[in-house]
Parts: sequence; structure tokens; C-alpha cells
Amino acid sequence: MTKFDFNDGNGPVPAHQHSNGGGWVADTANVDVAAYIGPDARVFDDARVSDNAVVSGDAQVFDDALVSGNALVSGNAVVSGNAWVCGNARVCGDAWVSDNAGVFGDARVSGNVVKEEDDDADKDIFIEMNGKRYKLVEVA
Repeated sequence: MTKFDFNDGNGPVPAHQHSNGGGWVADTANVDVAAYIGPDARVFDDARVSDNAVVSGDAQVFDDALVSGNALVSGNAVVSGNAWVCGNARVCGDAWVSDNAGVFGDARVSGNVVKEEDDDADKDIFIEMNGKRYKLVEVA
């Protein structure tokens, strides 16, 4: 039995390299044969990647998350919790989609890490819709 450590605190778990791309997939996850899991991408826990979805770069999909349709998760992006990314949606860069969030249709979510002089990371999250880019801000 092959095992792989997804660095999630659970240590090495039964896993395999996906036949379409070579990325690591936990045996508890469900990934369609037609989906592409890039060589450095990871899918674990009870996550699902279906249809022609692509997970590439250093992206991770885990917990009970779903990526489906022609969706793309790339870069250092993370999809976790009960979140879902479907249709022609794109989640890329350093973006996180988590909890019960849904990204669908032609939506684009991208993240950007900007290093400050004191080396703390300030994360900006953007949503692109209809050709316009919007920066998400927290409202207290």
C-alpha cells in the first residue's frame, strides 16, 4: 500500500498518483479519470474532483470540497471545507475558497500575497466578474 503525507497533521495516509497528471490523491478522495491533477497538486480527505476539472500548480483541494465541470484551481489556491468550484470558474494565485462558499459560472477568484518590509504577508483577494476586477475588503 502506497502512502503519502499531505502535511495536514495526519501523517502518511493511503494515497496514489492520479493517472492524468500525476498529482497525489488520498484514497479517501474521489477524482474522475478525466480530471487533471497536476504533478504538484494535492487532493485529500473526502474531496471530490469531477468531470474535466483541473487542479494544477501547488493547489490543494481537501475536506469535503468539490471541484467540477471545467473548473480550474491553480497556483497556490486552496479549496476546502464544504466549498465548491464548478462550471467554468477559476480559483488561482494564493486564493482560498472555504467553508460553504461557492464559485461558479464564469467567476474568477484570485489571491495575491504582498510581502511587507517586516516580512508579514498582507493578503489581497480579488473577484473578477464581467471583465472587471474587485478587491474584497472586510467590513467590521
